[in-house]
Amino acid sequence: MGEAEADRCGSGAAEQASACTVREALDRVGGKWAIGILIAASAGPVRFTELERRVEGISRRMLTLTLRNLERDGLLDRHVHPCVPPKVEYTATPMARELYDSLVALTSWAERHREAISAARAEYDRRHGHPPA
Repeated sequence: MGEAEADRCGSGAAEQASACTVREALDRVGGKWAIGILIAASAGPVRFTELERRVEGISRRMLTLTLRNLERDGLLDRHVHPCVPPKVEYTATPMARELYDSLVALTSWAERHREAISAARAEYDRRHGHPPA
């Protein structure tokens, strides 16, 4: 664990370090862009440009950072084919594929309840005097 991670997660105790790792893992797989990337990569090898098209709204820089972090966490394998120009593919690891059903269920739930969530937010904002978003 790096110095910055230790500062965020607390110092010393093994329980704190373990809890921090769990929190970080959940933050990583539940992140704004990670879910779409992991779902796409679970179907088989996927190239950077294909991910860029499939993950709506992601910038090239954010895609690069998210791919690097998912690879670092053992959720993606990166394979560079020796050709010109280089062809790079990302594949979900067995650990990431284990998440697939959960991620699909989570995104399906969000889609099913999108309107109800929007209505609840509008009602909350109305009750608390917040301007509409």
